[in-house]
Amino acid sequence: MVEHIVFFKIRPQATPEQKQAMVDGLKSLAKLIPGIARLSVGENFSDRSRGFTYGLVVRFTDRAALEAYLPHPAHQEVVEKYIRPINDDVLVVDYECE
Repeated sequence: MVEHIVFFKIRPQATPEQKQAMVDGLKSLAKLIPGIARLSVGENFSDRSRGFTYGLVVRFTDRAALEAYLPHPAHQEVVEKYIRPINDDVLVVDYECE
């Protein structure tokens, strides 16, 4: 299994509707992309986040599934349509897990 963790720093001027569209778009990927074992996304409530406001955790069956996810058209559509217009920064961590 591979854990894919992403932190997003959403622009302050992003509307609640834009944020919800991003969350909904990311959640939809669990049903659209093979190899996703689990996906969760949500708004941060910690004061230790260094400005990152949303988090995404995707568990993949293996590295090949992660590698197929990144260029997948559904993933690219969510990134271009919902994330890129409202995101200022991103931090990604990938690691193998049990």
